[in-house]
Amino acid sequence: QAKQRLVDYLKTNKILEADVDSLFDCQFKRIHEYKRQLLNCFYIIHRYMMIKQASPAERAKIQKRTCLFGGKAAPAYINAKTIIKLVGNIGEVINNDPDVSPYLKVAFIPNYSVTAAQAICPASDISEHISTAGTEASGTSNMKFVMNGGLIIGTMDGANIEIREEGGEDTMFIFGCLETDVPGIKAKALEGHYPIDPRLQRVFDSIKKGAFSMGCDIAQEKFNGLIQKLCNITAAGTWEGDRYLLIHDFPSLLEAQEKVDKTYADKAKWASLSIQAASSMAQFSTDRTISEYAKVIWDIKPCPRPAPVRAAA
Repeated sequence: QAKQRLVDYLKTNKILEADVDSLFDCQFKRIHEYKRQLLNCFYIIHRYMMIKQASPAERAKIQKRTCLFGGKAAPAYINAKTIIKLVGNIGEVINNDPDVSPYLKVAFIPNYSVTAAQAICPASDISEHISTAGTEASGTSNMKFVMNGGLIIGTMDGANIEIREEGGEDTMFIFGCLETDVPGIKAKALEGHYPIDPRLQRVFDSIKKGAFSMGCDIAQEKFNGLIQKLCNITAAGTWEGDRYLLIHDFPSLLEAQEKVDKTYADKAKWASLSIQAASSMAQFSTDRTISEYAKVIWDIKPCPRPAPVRAAA
């Protein structure tokens, strides 16, 4: 099975001891603020806190998850590297918490490559493509994951839109604002109306109190810097504040993630949606793409290969 192969890969490479029966939640792409790996971090911390506060009986009913990140950051992109550090620290805290680790695991997989993708993509149950609406030109990692049978949690951005049109609305868990909503959100924020959901505020508070700094003052300072900038609410949508609207989209992300858990509990339905999604991906094949480029852009026709000449008997 694909999930067992990934579990073995993670164990062999000393990354994580994962539960093959958990829901594999993957976010693999270039590390950038607009791709919002930080928003995923906030959700994982929220989930961790909810599990931690639950009783043993309540925990037993919670869907197990293995959350995996991967990707490269530009050498001088300090915030991206700070996010990678935060992912690693979140994993250290959660994976070593005996109350929570049976139900939630987190890891950053280093040196993401084709070899790693061969183990990861076929095993993904859900993949995260959660860029702020209007910021992603296209994106291709969403195509790779869906072609391998995974479903998407994402925003109406980039190729998510076309994948949803091909596979059907029920094969994707959509959340967040639309591109047309962004100007209005920024205008309201400028007037001081940009509320922080209490659940997200608790996440911010836990980070600021050092719950994920692992005793490192430098890491704590950098994590605090990320939070402080986001909380400059009148500057939301600009470089001085929450440029990519993480605070705005957090509540609807929680709703979408709850729907993921409920849907995954029905294994027959999930399998049906997986087949439906994967079988709708012909539109994104290289054969179709090259054929269209040849016809529409290059204006060239296929050149049939001549039939082989048969030797005389």
